[in-house]
Amino acid sequence: MATKGLHPMSVATRLAMAPLLMLLALPLTAEQPAAGQPPLSGVNIAGGEFNSARKPGVFGKDYVYPDARTAQPFIDMGMQIVRVPILWERVQPEPLKPLSTTEMALIDKSFASLAPFRTIVLDVHNYGRYGGQRLDQISNGSAMLADLWQRLAEHYKGNGAVAFGLMNEPYGMTPAAWRSLADGSVAAIRRTGAANLILVPGSKYSGAHSWTTGGSNSNALAFADFRDPGGNYAFEMHQYLDADSSGTATSCVSPDLIDARLAGATTWLRTNGHRGFLGEFGAPPDDNCLRGLEVLLAHLRANGDVWMGWTYWAGGAWWGTRYPMSVQPTGGPRPQAAVLSKYIVAREP
Repeated sequence: MATKGLHPMSVATRLAMAPLLMLLALPLTAEQPAAGQPPLSGVNIAGGEFNSARKPGVFGKDYVYPDARTAQPFIDMGMQIVRVPILWERVQPEPLKPLSTTEMALIDKSFASLAPFRTIVLDVHNYGRYGGQRLDQISNGSAMLADLWQRLAEHYKGNGAVAFGLMNEPYGMTPAAWRSLADGSVAAIRRTGAANLILVPGSKYSGAHSWTTGGSNSNALAFADFRDPGGNYAFEMHQYLDADSSGTATSCVSPDLIDARLAGATTWLRTNGHRGFLGEFGAPPDDNCLRGLEVLLAHLRANGDVWMGWTYWAGGAWWGTRYPMSVQPTGGPRPQAAVLSKYIVAREP
């Protein structure tokens, strides 16, 4: 997402400011739009990744998973997808060891409360790291991530509504290095027999604006020939509206510039026969940012043949009024919700 620094959601205290289908042999695991249909709409509900410096932390004090009450405003809006961030170290306290039964029970309870959504994205919100160390700098980093996803896939392979978000915003490693890690995890998931949708990010914070830049060091080159043995995947990209696309500023660039930030990625998806999913984007509530938000959503709708869906950043019960991009209602709808509502397309069961 960002070109420099950390996403605001990666700091120790999270309350601070801080295609779909390739239509191969496997059956559909969740309703997906046909080519040319408007993208499916949704929201991130943050909380499970909060206070990441406190591992594991105390549930309900340091972090929280979404419940039905938190999710209801977005269900009422007609959203079909919810992206739920989790912290790897909380679900798997030791690499290559069993998942925490306590943590998985909390996540399962949360997911049960989110059943009205068509798709629940399990988002490993770790930036390509475990315990703060980059996976490509750990001798068995690839095996660690593949092991995590094998265990998660075994747990959720009977629930086709759960999609697997491999990793939130890997950064600091080359796209080629990240591609190798991603390939290992995708293979591990498919070996379990899981047919669930997999969302594959790029390196460089998975920014849509930078997807095709960097020549031989670009996500575009590293992933052009990507294939999922199960044929049920999309590339997850992120795009914010501030000057450096980081989502850390309280102002946005001119709306006239927003379409160009997505254009290269859109062309790449179409040229290479891939699908995209815009997993994070958001905007403060001033008029300029809201106009930019509308331009972004209009681009996704106009290119629904390659953009299968989106999830706005972010909702969540713990934001209060301090986070300008929050869309969680507090005494009434947030201004961003009015823009999002224009681009939510209801689908028959």
